[in-house]
Amino acid sequence: MRILVATGLTQGTAPTDYHHCVEGELVWIQEPCDRDLKDPAMPCGCGRGFAGAASHRATTTAMVVDTEMTREEVVLAFNTSLVDGGWPSEWAETVADDNLVIAAQLPAGAIIIRELEQFFLRGALFQGPGVG
Repeated sequence: MRILVATGLTQGTAPTDYHHCVEGELVWIQEPCDRDLKDPAMPCGCGRGFAGAASHRATTTAMVVDTEMTREEVVLAFNTSLVDGGWPSEWAETVADDNLVIAAQLPAGAIIIRELEQFFLRGALFQGPGVG
């Protein structure tokens, strides 16, 4: 199964990039503030970010990775994160499914960015023949 995690890879490609997450932590898509809903280029940047499930910080880049985690384990991880962050635990399944649906559409190693509800491929990490 594929999931989205925080990554610092390709950071700095855009001058508005930021990465305050723990590398490799699960990420989710939070509803942006009113300022970013009107203009995602606003300084807040929440309309461009992915929220870190462990750090409760954010990043503008996420990577698709293969994992041995089950859907139930991803839901549990988000449930714990949401409760820790003061969000409703009832959101855990929706948050997990959003992550899984986006990740399932892309190959492992794909690096994506977002603008509100749109997601864009920025790059990909891959190993060629005989590497690794």
